Amino acid sequence: MKITAKQIAEKLGISAAAVSMALNNKPGVSIEMRHKILDVAKELGYDFSKIHSKKHKSNTIAFIFFHKNFVFDTPFFTELATSVEATIKASGYQLYVHHIHDLDNIEKEVQSLQTYHYEGIILLGTTITRNEFSPFEKLKIPIVLLDSYFPNLQVDCVTINNVDSAETATDYLIKKHRKQPGYLHATYEIVNFKERSLGFFNAVRKNSLPPSQSIVHQLSPSLDGAYADMIEILNRNEPLASCYFADNDEIAIGAMKAFKEKGYRIPEDIAIIGFDNIPYSTYVEPPLTTIDVPKASMGTLAAQRLIAVIEEPNSAPIKIEMNTTLILRHSV
Repeated sequence: MKITAKQIAEKLGISAAAVSMALNNKPGVSIEMRHKILDVAKELGYDFSKIHSKKHKSNTIAFIFFHKNFVFDTPFFTELATSVEATIKASGYQLYVHHIHDLDNIEKEVQSLQTYHYEGIILLGTTITRNEFSPFEKLKIPIVLLDSYFPNLQVDCVTINNVDSAETATDYLIKKHRKQPGYLHATYEIVNFKERSLGFFNAVRKNSLPPSQSIVHQLSPSLDGAYADMIEILNRNEPLASCYFADNDEIAIGAMKAFKEKGYRIPEDIAIIGFDNIPYSTYVEPPLTTIDVPKASMGTLAAQRLIAVIEEPNSAPIKIEMNTTLILRHSV
């Protein structure tokens, strides 16, 4: 039996006219109600193929968080998301947030996005892989990939200049301490950390130091995880470096806590430099030297670029790579 707008309306306790407006992408219902109607329609098995075309602009943009291993609850991602939302709304568009996990059926989740008639998508893909991104390429709407990048991908990207930034940080560490630097490397294999690894070893080679002599510790990229991992390393009496570059601030701060508990002084015994400049990096003792990422600017540029592509559909894809700043404090 075919599902009708009237049946959907009865289930939701609203008028059939409101359902019809949502199904046909017409103005007159709020974004929240539109999504509720479309979700119930999918649940009941409504035949969306009868809607042949999108007669009206939805004026709505999707902001999608792609999750893997950890959730986007750090200050880094909060600042990114806040700037995206502010820019989208200031430009006269509405924003709706979706969360997709790598354990979900990604293809199915992405296909379901089409029923919402979005004008475009900002995908916060920090942890996404090239294969996991593939279903998004089938969508016929503009996409901006935020905080990730894949070569030869025909999509707009806004990302960090990870290689040069990590090289700058490591070069400073080497020149300040005149010692072989160690590396606190994240256990998660994502684009950002791979590029920071390249930058670290570029600086080591540039300073005529043997890369194989750099001590590398694999740590979870979170405060608690990095702390626990480093405590284990210290308990095993593994060799230590006198200075370290860390893939992010949370690794650096977690490791600092472990070192201090075991009696090491920062930076007199062990110096550490981080990456991201999260707010907490100013409150630890000593305050953390780190790489400042212009997080708000990244979110703003991603939103501005998406709106530009929506309004100029034939624009060629571009990669926007954000430069960073070395913030000198007292951990080095």
